[in-house]
Amino acid sequence: MLCIVLLARSFRSKEGSATLDSYLSHKHDKLLAELLQPDSYRKRSSLAIVDGFAVEITEAQASVLRSAKGVRVVEKNQELA
Repeated sequence: MLCIVLLARSFRSKEGSATLDSYLSHKHDKLLAELLQPDSYRKRSSLAIVDGFAVEITEAQASVLRSAKGVRVVEKNQELA
């Protein structure tokens, strides 16, 4: 299942979008590594504009992320018709 995960905003950068993108991607990778088993998920992309990321996970993993500190929303991705 592909989910979109949004985090609470805690970082603002005046150094430019590349620095912010790199920081947020690392932050997302760290959160996933701390909460989920290696090779049990596939992060598709980081979404700097909303401080979130797209990740392929199980329903059980989605529950783990929902209960994590700093995570605001975990939603299943839905295709628009």
